[in-house]
Amino acid sequence: MNLQQVVFGILSIISLITALGVVFSKSPVTSVLCLILTFFTIAGHYVMLNAQFLAVVHIIVYAGAIMVLFLFVIMLMNLNAEGEPQKRNWLKYAGAISGGALLVVLLAALREASLPSLTPASNDIGLIANLGQTLFKTYVVPFEVSSILFLSAMVGAVVIGKKEH
Repeated sequence: MNLQQVVFGILSIISLITALGVVFSKSPVTSVLCLILTFFTIAGHYVMLNAQFLAVVHIIVYAGAIMVLFLFVIMLMNLNAEGEPQKRNWLKYAGAISGGALLVVLLAALREASLPSLTPASNDIGLIANLGQTLFKTYVVPFEVSSILFLSAMVGAVVIGKKEH
């Protein structure tokens, strides 16, 4: 067993424990903090796959921006258990049955799936230079079209949000 397998195992175990912490936590703040830890372990998996750019973007976008926003919203909402209505028993059973059906479908799909080889063909897969070369040589027209789309969406948001006097 080499170092990569040990690190992968540790990251996977931490990832599973924190994901279960998200689901089974009673406090919404604790749930969000566990989700942030899960995102960091997933970023560790990206680094192990030699996709450093994706790992950094994952941390910045998900753990840095979206989850902090979720945490602030939850803290501002001041959720407490006393104000929460109690769920009926049939709703709990329906949720358990639908979750079990989803588990059966996922297991059937995984049984039929084949795993590709996890060893990369070259050592420079996932590096930013290769991403830039592919993005600006092969996909330059779709990249520019998407930038125009984002610009028009930004202008539309400014027009909609502008107050009339």
